[in-house]
Amino acid sequence: MPQTPEGRDVRALFGLAEVEGPSMVPTLYQGDQVLVRYGARVRAGDVVILRHPLQQNLLIVKRAAERRETGWWVLADNPGAGADSTDYGTVPEEFVLGRVLGRYRPRGRKGAQRPGLLPWLFSALRPVLADRSASKRLRAR
Repeated sequence: MPQTPEGRDVRALFGLAEVEGPSMVPTLYQGDQVLVRYGARVRAGDVVILRHPLQQNLLIVKRAAERRETGWWVLADNPGAGADSTDYGTVPEEFVLGRVLGRYRPRGRKGAQRPGLLPWLFSALRPVLADRSASKRLRAR
């Protein structure tokens, strides 16, 4: 849940967050902005924003793979590049803040070669879809 500078929770329905790190590649990349629906119902396969179970002041983005008795089992889409439930176990239900609805990829970074306007427009805004095969990947491990 977003907070005011005084540390109080804001009851927003929607919010924006910036992705840091490679754990959700190829779904999300470093610098992507995501639209989050706070308090949305989460189903297996959804990409979610949650509090890190070991550092509750840190927000992370992962894929909710499976609901278990003790909470959600979450996985990174890029298993070699980030911690997930294979490292810290299930995440309590109250730590899952919202579901990612879509992403916005900013146009070009300084020093990066900029694509043409049309290719960028085609790829910049995109919904983040649920991957219902996430629980199958979990059983394959």
